[in-house]
Amino acid sequence: MTAPAFSTPSGHRSVFPFAVALLALALIGVGVWNLERQNDGLVVSGVNVGTTPVTMYAPDNSEAVSAPLVLVAHGFAGSRPLMASYSLALAQAGYVVATYDFEGHGRNPVPMSGDVDAIEGTTQLLVDETLRVLDAGLQHPLANGQVAILGHSMASDIIVRAAEEDERIGPVVAISPFSQAVTPTHPQRLLMITGAWEQRLRDFALEALQMIDPAAQEDETVTANGVIRRGIVIPNAEHVAVLYNRTAIAEAVDWIDASFDRPQNGPIPSRIGWIFLVLSGTVILAWPLAKLLPSRAPEHIALSNKRFAGALLVPMLAVPLVAVWVPTGFLPVLVADYLAVHLFAYGLIQLLFLKFLGLRVSAFSIAVGLGLAVFGIAVFGLALDRYIASFVPHLGRLPIILALVVGAVPFMLADSAMAHAHPQLWRRALIRLAFLGSLAIAVALDFEGLFFLILIIPIIALFFIVFGLMGRWVEARGGPLASGLGLGLLLAWSLGVTFPMFV
Repeated sequence: MTAPAFSTPSGHRSVFPFAVALLALALIGVGVWNLERQNDGLVVSGVNVGTTPVTMYAPDNSEAVSAPLVLVAHGFAGSRPLMASYSLALAQAGYVVATYDFEGHGRNPVPMSGDVDAIEGTTQLLVDETLRVLDAGLQHPLANGQVAILGHSMASDIIVRAAEEDERIGPVVAISPFSQAVTPTHPQRLLMITGAWEQRLRDFALEALQMIDPAAQEDETVTANGVIRRGIVIPNAEHVAVLYNRTAIAEAVDWIDASFDRPQNGPIPSRIGWIFLVLSGTVILAWPLAKLLPSRAPEHIALSNKRFAGALLVPMLAVPLVAVWVPTGFLPVLVADYLAVHLFAYGLIQLLFLKFLGLRVSAFSIAVGLGLAVFGIAVFGLALDRYIASFVPHLGRLPIILALVVGAVPFMLADSAMAHAHPQLWRRALIRLAFLGSLAIAVALDFEGLFFLILIIPIIALFFIVFGLMGRWVEARGGPLASGLGLGLLLAWSLGVTFPMFV
């Protein structure tokens, strides 16, 4: 007889899961309330400029006066929500803000195209897209004709080149910058913000300062012949943390305020803590929900050390040696086709080693796996989409997700079976590190062709930490097939919506 949900071994109903569920909902509620109230006093609207999705922010009151337009551009593999801290701070300071999804990113249905090795190729197409958004933004009733531009990482090059082409653009704010278009005379007003852990980009920013004053150092403002530049370094920050750091945001707002001789006012939003509450609350909520499931997981059957080592090392070493020779280019997403092949081969080899250990197919395990995928996409994923980065795909990405399912599901089935056989935390970590090691070997074998896998590795590591934790709770109740199926669908979805489309 199956014990009732939320019951102790003695059959008494436990209140602890209910308490955890209430805590999770409280964390989510507090986080959402504090994030949403940062829109108070603003009109936030979505428009399309051609095929480019644009979010417009502007003050919402009868006394609002005309103000400069600020374009806000995301970096590679980013999207509009990633830049929300800067967009909100600038809008609360009284600016009209336009932030947009580059081609191939977020909900923009048009893939990136052109020659990535030529300035007049892909780069120029993105510059042209930026200038189209600028033209549309200036049509806003509150836009006064003045323009500033802010961009992160890849976009730092795009905005510098856009400012070179269009004299309407005034101050430039480059976050995590690198651009060969920066010269001793252009841009005339340039603020560069880098994280302390971005040494190569720090070196570039210092070099750009020393074009103006050879004695310049970091965290200084230099001026010569009408050119003014400032470079600041944010302590204990890397490529993403600079997008949420309040000092960095305040510096950007102050720079634009000073450029347009506007009073410095408006709140600087603090978002990362509230986002953490929402996401952590969502993850925590998965535990009491998993506890509602009847316990039908098979017993743990440990592999011998020899077999365990073989299941780790053989696919880790063999797959990259073989997969790098498989023809790719059949998916319009950078390295996604290679990754689908790598995942499929890796998972298949491990499943053969395991002889499908513990993967009992039943209507229950399939239903639980689908439930895990739905929770990850519709609950956790929607929170990601709202506050961090686009997680809801346009229709053009669905074939990519389906193709990735072919590789991701076998891989996660094998991963879940291995973890179920060896539930110790250190062994689970070793299982995941072996896979990341196989991707690193593939990059080393074909660095030019698979360079963008370097950017995927931290995303997969985060996937293991966040979704893997949810999967572990599901696996404890429903078995490895349930968790493997759910995590496989989630992995395919996560990769399919994250990386840029490119033809």
